[in-house]
Amino acid sequence: MTTGCAMKSSWLEKNTFHYSEFNDLDRLVEEKRRKNLKISLCLPTLNEEKTIAKEILIVKSELMTRYPLLDEIVVIDSESTDKTREIARSFGADVYKATEILPELESFKGKGENLWKALYVTKGDIIVYIDADIKNIHHRFVYGLLGPLILSDNIKYVKAFYDRPIAIGKSKIRPTGGGRVTELVVRPLFSLFFPELTQILQPLSGEYAGFREIYEAIPFPIGYGVETSMILDIYEKWGLDVIAQVDLDRRIHRNQDTRALGKMAFVILMTFINRKIKLGLIDIKENLSSEMIQYNLIKDQYKPDIFQIEGNERPPIIEIPAYREKFKK
Repeated sequence: MTTGCAMKSSWLEKNTFHYSEFNDLDRLVEEKRRKNLKISLCLPTLNEEKTIAKEILIVKSELMTRYPLLDEIVVIDSESTDKTREIARSFGADVYKATEILPELESFKGKGENLWKALYVTKGDIIVYIDADIKNIHHRFVYGLLGPLILSDNIKYVKAFYDRPIAIGKSKIRPTGGGRVTELVVRPLFSLFFPELTQILQPLSGEYAGFREIYEAIPFPIGYGVETSMILDIYEKWGLDVIAQVDLDRRIHRNQDTRALGKMAFVILMTFINRKIKLGLIDIKENLSSEMIQYNLIKDQYKPDIFQIEGNERPPIIEIPAYREKFKK
C-alpha cells in the first residue's frame, strides 16, 4: 500500500500543471510548427446561442489571428432549435449537423455522438474539446490544455480541472458548487476499482484535448458516459503516464437540478459497469436495466417517471471504412 501511495504522489506531482505554465504562446506556436502539428478545436452544441458567439470570437481572435495555434474551429450540433448554428457560422466556425456526418450510419443523439463524429470532419493531429456553455470563456481554456501535448513527447491526453462556481440566474454566482456527480458517483467508483484514477481531480470536466491516435482507437458512448469511458479506455490501453491534467483556474457553468444529475449518474454507472464487463473485471449474470426510474408527487401520490436510457456507443472510429479511407489508415 505504501508503494502505491508513493507512485500516486509521483504522478500527481509530475503530470499536474497550471495553465500559467503555458502562457508563452509564441513558444507553443514555435513548437507546434517544429513538430508539424495541426490542431482542431471542437465545440459540441445543443441550443447554445447565448454563449457560442463569445466563445468563438475570443478563441479565434487570440489563437488563430493573434497566435496561429489553432488551424480550425469546428461546431458539431445536435439539431439545435435556436440560432446556434447560424451564429457559429457567422463568427467563422465550420458548422456541421451531427446527423449529416457519416449519414450512412444509424444516427444517435448525444454529446458522445458529436465528439465521435468530429473525428471524421476535423483535420487536426490534436483535437481539443470544450463545452459551449462556458460563461467566463478565456483562451486559456484551450492553450492550457494544449501546453502539455505540444511540449511533452509522452503526454497524449489532457483533462481540465478548475473551481466550479455555479451561475444562478442572470447575474448571481455561487462561489462553490458543481462536481456533485464526480464526488458522489465517479470518485467512489474509481476508489473501489481504479484507485490511481482518483488523482484525476475532475474526471467529468467537459474540457480535454488529445492526439487523434488516442481518440480513434477507443469507443465513444453516445451520452454522458463518454468522459468516464474515455479515461478508463486510455488508462487500460496506455497507462496513467500518458494522461495529464491542467488547472484552468475558474469555470462558471450552468447549474443542473438533482433529477437531471440523477440521469447523468445513471448513464455513468451504466457505462462504468459495461466497461468492467468488457474488460473481464466483473461478471454480471443478468443484463442491466436500461430504465431510470424517478418519482413525482402528483395529487398526494407518488407516481413513477420512467426514462428509457440506452447505453449505445460508437466503436473506435478507426474501424469505420469511410474514416480509414479519408485518413489513409
